[in-house]
Amino acid sequence: MHRGTSIIGGLLSAILLAAGWAGADDTKRSRTSSSEAMNIGQTKDGQPVRQFTLTNANGVKAKIITYGATLTELHVPDRNGKLGDVVLGFEKLEDYLKGHPFFGCTTGRYANRIAKGKFTIDGKEYTLKTNNGPNHLHGGEKGIDKVVWQAVEKAGGDGMSVVFFHRSPDGDEGYPGNLDMKVTYTLNNKNELRIDYEATSDKPTPVNLTNHSYFNLAGSGDILGHELLIAADKYTPTDATLIPTGEIQLVDGTPYDFRKPTPVGARIDQLKGEPGGYDMNFVLNQEGKALVLAARVYEPRSGRVMEVHTTEPGVQFYTGNFLDGKMTGKGGIVYKKHSGLCLETQHFPDSPNKPNFPSTILRPGMKYQTTTVHKFSTK
Repeated sequence: MHRGTSIIGGLLSAILLAAGWAGADDTKRSRTSSSEAMNIGQTKDGQPVRQFTLTNANGVKAKIITYGATLTELHVPDRNGKLGDVVLGFEKLEDYLKGHPFFGCTTGRYANRIAKGKFTIDGKEYTLKTNNGPNHLHGGEKGIDKVVWQAVEKAGGDGMSVVFFHRSPDGDEGYPGNLDMKVTYTLNNKNELRIDYEATSDKPTPVNLTNHSYFNLAGSGDILGHELLIAADKYTPTDATLIPTGEIQLVDGTPYDFRKPTPVGARIDQLKGEPGGYDMNFVLNQEGKALVLAARVYEPRSGRVMEVHTTEPGVQFYTGNFLDGKMTGKGGIVYKKHSGLCLETQHFPDSPNKPNFPSTILRPGMKYQTTTVHKFSTK
């Protein structure tokens, strides 16, 4: 960890204690929800990693670790009330430290791709690390998914929360500015997992944060039979390296039309240019920054339903195309192609190089602030 991060973490802890976010007030537990914290190991350079477990009145349980502010488990009921873990991941910290395809982590500074790792702000060109062919992906070689975040628990009227903090220093992976980030996971008794993102910077810089969980509402098998609705009339077509061309096209008459519930695998063989599945940004039907429905997923065997609501303008739908059976996850499940699907709420890929896309530039004095809610039910 950068020395500056440790200093800031200590200052944040002191501030939070003074504000009543930690310490004595933090030990007060709601009668209908609970939170537990424990150490689960350390990184190669000796930084301790903690795991937080949030449980609501219905038994729904979320586990999040400080390495990458990563959601590692999410147990929700099926139509018979049986709880099951619906996110891909590992049982041991060591498997996360070895490297993985972004299972459950907080992703950034810029989630998704930036073409050729370059962008210009106010006439100055910046060069980022390229880690996805010719492009920059999910923050580079060591994005915020590969650092240990500071964290505190918080009890509130809407449920139990864990608040994560991290400073990405000026020049980190090529990005300008010291970026101070705060990510809050809240589990309430409506079976909603809410993720709030905040950030500030002392220099103009692009910011695009998301959670990169892979969901499988059946708990195992592939996700091709999951029925998906995406509330988007348009999408952003890409080139051969999955960089948007800058066009915004209608989904009508294409394999990207999920305006009505459709099995994920129904038209997957019609895709062209994508590596064996979906990996596409959808332009959500929304105006302003209201929390709106982005997607709904239904798994017929279990009866589980997940709704995703967000304030973001887009969602990247990805079907685990690069999972190849070489990774074994929780419960000994081998993760093969299409073992999980991602619905990454976000601004559009390569927005810093696309003036017609919504801006992702955060300037001093501004606050980056977005929310995504995953709501679970059955039918």
